[in-house]
Amino acid sequence: MKIISIAVSKKKGTRKVQIQQASIIKNHGLEGDAHAGPWHRQVSFLAGESIETARNNGLEVTFGDFAENIATSGVDWKNLPVGTRVKLGESAEVEISQIGKECHNRCAIYYQAGDCIMPKEGVFARVIVGGKIRCGDTIEPLLPDRVKKPRGNVS
Repeated sequence: MKIISIAVSKKKGTRKVQIQQASIIKNHGLEGDAHAGPWHRQVSFLAGESIETARNNGLEVTFGDFAENIATSGVDWKNLPVGTRVKLGESAEVEISQIGKECHNRCAIYYQAGDCIMPKEGVFARVIVGGKIRCGDTIEPLLPDRVKKPRGNVS
């Protein structure tokens, strides 16, 4: 399981531009991305296998074309439950907050790509621990006993 693409955009509803590495900021998202901010969809994920299937179905698309921040290899995002924490690279950690999304109208991506798979196959997350991520970094779903818990008295 690994990161195969990282992409950002300055404006929502548009294709994203691929970059080799990024800073992922706690409670915010990818530095420089229009979707980052204080909400539940700070980072978006899409399986690279889904993009490949779209290509095989005749769409001329590549990484970032569906406005995903991170494309991956070997991760079945749709079947990881909301609340699952995932480690990205050496230190970043995200928590899945939403699977799929409702599109109220067809955005530029739909018209440019001919379809959009994010409503059905995209996954969104909040950033729990920030850090640097790079293409090629590993992805590790965290078992509940490996999730970092706050220290100190909790009452």
